[in-house]
Amino acid sequence: MPADLIRLVRHGEVHNPEGVLYGRIPGYHLSELGHAMAAAAAQSLVGHPVTALYASPLQRAQESAAPWAEAFGLPIATEERIIEPHNWFEGTSVRRAVRHPRAWVQLRNPLRPSWGEPYRSVEARMLAAIEDAWQKADGGEVIMVSHQMPIVMVARSVKDLRLPHNPSQRRCTLSSITTLRRDGDRFVEVDYQEPAKELLASAIDSGAV
Repeated sequence: MPADLIRLVRHGEVHNPEGVLYGRIPGYHLSELGHAMAAAAAQSLVGHPVTALYASPLQRAQESAAPWAEAFGLPIATEERIIEPHNWFEGTSVRRAVRHPRAWVQLRNPLRPSWGEPYRSVEARMLAAIEDAWQKADGGEVIMVSHQMPIVMVARSVKDLRLPHNPSQRRCTLSSITTLRRDGDRFVEVDYQEPAKELLASAIDSGAV
């Protein structure tokens, strides 16, 4: 029986005091706040019929999936197709990197984008993973813990919006939940929640972030 809902969950805050663009670099784990945010996301759906749990292979996604596994008694299925896109700027910050002439060619086409995996590629692999998870589900709701850009690609795709966009205008905060429902032969977005919003706002107010 296919799933009733697919819920795309972004990971919690990452411990990254140096402000590095970590991308797919291994070893970047959740901060203390990030663990609390991931737990808040899972707790927000306690009582719902969650029947399957998937996560990107990156550590921050696996750690963000752990509270869901505990809350719903589910194993974490690692799904390679919902991983963060690769990025030429990994290991540095864009602000520092763009000062070097070597980086300029990487910025030649922001519509693709030229500095990393094409938007169309991210869209295709995410939608394929979502389709498979929907088909394999035993009804209920499926949780897929992923990353900001891949989730935004799905959200824009199901709304028939152009994939190229201004990253500063993305609507996909840490530990947010973007919910999809099947409508005929396609998925549509039916809900968006930010269950960790108050935690993040409190941390910002206190100067912890």
